Amino acid sequence: MIELIKYALLGILQGITEPIPVSSSGHLLILQTIIEKMHQSLPINFEILATITNFGSLIAIIILFWKEIVQLFSSFFTYFSKKEKRKSVKKDYYYCLKIILATIPAGILGLLVTKLNLLNMLEENVKFVGIMLLVTAIFLFLIKDFKGNKEKDDISFKDAGIIGICQMISIIPGISRSGATIVGGMFQNLKRETAFNFSFILYIPISIATSILGLKDLFELSISSSLWILYVIAAILAGIFTYIFTKWFARIVKDGKLIYFSIYCLILGLIVILFL
Repeated sequence: MIELIKYALLGILQGITEPIPVSSSGHLLILQTIIEKMHQSLPINFEILATITNFGSLIAIIILFWKEIVQLFSSFFTYFSKKEKRKSVKKDYYYCLKIILATIPAGILGLLVTKLNLLNMLEENVKFVGIMLLVTAIFLFLIKDFKGNKEKDDISFKDAGIIGICQMISIIPGISRSGATIVGGMFQNLKRETAFNFSFILYIPISIATSILGLKDLFELSISSSLWILYVIAAILAGIFTYIFTKWFARIVKDGKLIYFSIYCLILGLIVILFL
């Protein structure tokens, strides 16, 4: 029962922190450090758990944006297969191209990080995570009053490229992916809702790639059936809470209240730097 509670709480933590701009990877590393400092025995492979719970979050985001995903897919392939309908689907086709463009920087860096273990030293230094949380806090504060006027169809390839670079930077623990991409979009004068939607559609391809690679490695390991049950429970809870908190976060963005997350990241960052 205690093991079940541990995995359930970690799944819930992932579900809450994945969509909101507070860095889910940073929270996981902070939790690991706290456990180590308490000299507690917690026989959990956090890397495996992160892969599993991220998959749960991915499913939740796909469900939330299902209609838009289907429309974009349909438009993208219609553009190639039916010349007479190209004009009607052109805007969605170009939106897909912008998503692809914005995915490339994080995709390339992600492969390099995986192959070369570039983040190992950073992941072992929780104070660095604290500093990055302060960086996240600063940028969330800077865009607190931004409104923007660009709609979905006004996003340029330049905008998409800049947002993609922001997503690439968010590979660093403590830099929030959703925060970085929404900030990047709002700095490019996107409306709050437009930046939010682009950020979460952008999350899907990179998360699918990460999940495929992670799950492939996972199935090569020898994991007991009882442990699989705990992983599945964590993933389901991560999905449920990601769904709930993504919808909640959408309202926060619409109302322009990102300052709350700036304050949270500031407080947590200072606590990590001073006490961990």
